[in-house]
Amino acid sequence: MTKRLILIRHAKSSWNDPSEDDHARVLNKRGRASAIAISDWLAAKGYIPGHVLCSDAARTQETAALILDRLSPKPELHLSGMLYHAAPGTLLEMIQRETADHLALIGHNPGIGLLAKGLAQDGPDHHRFNDYPTCATTVLECDIGTWAELDAGMCSCRDFVVPRDLIGTTGQDID
Repeated sequence: MTKRLILIRHAKSSWNDPSEDDHARVLNKRGRASAIAISDWLAAKGYIPGHVLCSDAARTQETAALILDRLSPKPELHLSGMLYHAAPGTLLEMIQRETADHLALIGHNPGIGLLAKGLAQDGPDHHRFNDYPTCATTVLECDIGTWAELDAGMCSCRDFVVPRDLIGTTGQDID
């Protein structure tokens, strides 16, 4: 059986107040536009997860809300503090506990980017895959019976996109 895993780094957050708690930072204007572009891309490609695991940081929750509100059917969302700046091994353990056939995870770098590289047999032919910029999204397909079987190098990279591919730049400081 083929399972689909979508790995999304949160969208660009605001640094207007450098003293603000990292966990509380929200998205900036470009981040909101990026999350909407990724949502539209997921919908157009038919990459609709049944369940979404998401860090409980403000910027990941806002990314999730913008993406999920535009998907149909709307996926179930599960927030977890364990996903906040989690290492790839922790992210993998969380995925291995899941039961939905089509799953998404919204998290932070470096963990989410390292997990994408570690699970993919071969990475996509895209110059941004290795640095995994904000709102980078990888779609992996894994020929496994359950998520508990998931391990390094077991998935094929079906798709990869960054917001700049979809909406370009408005002249702002782009990742």
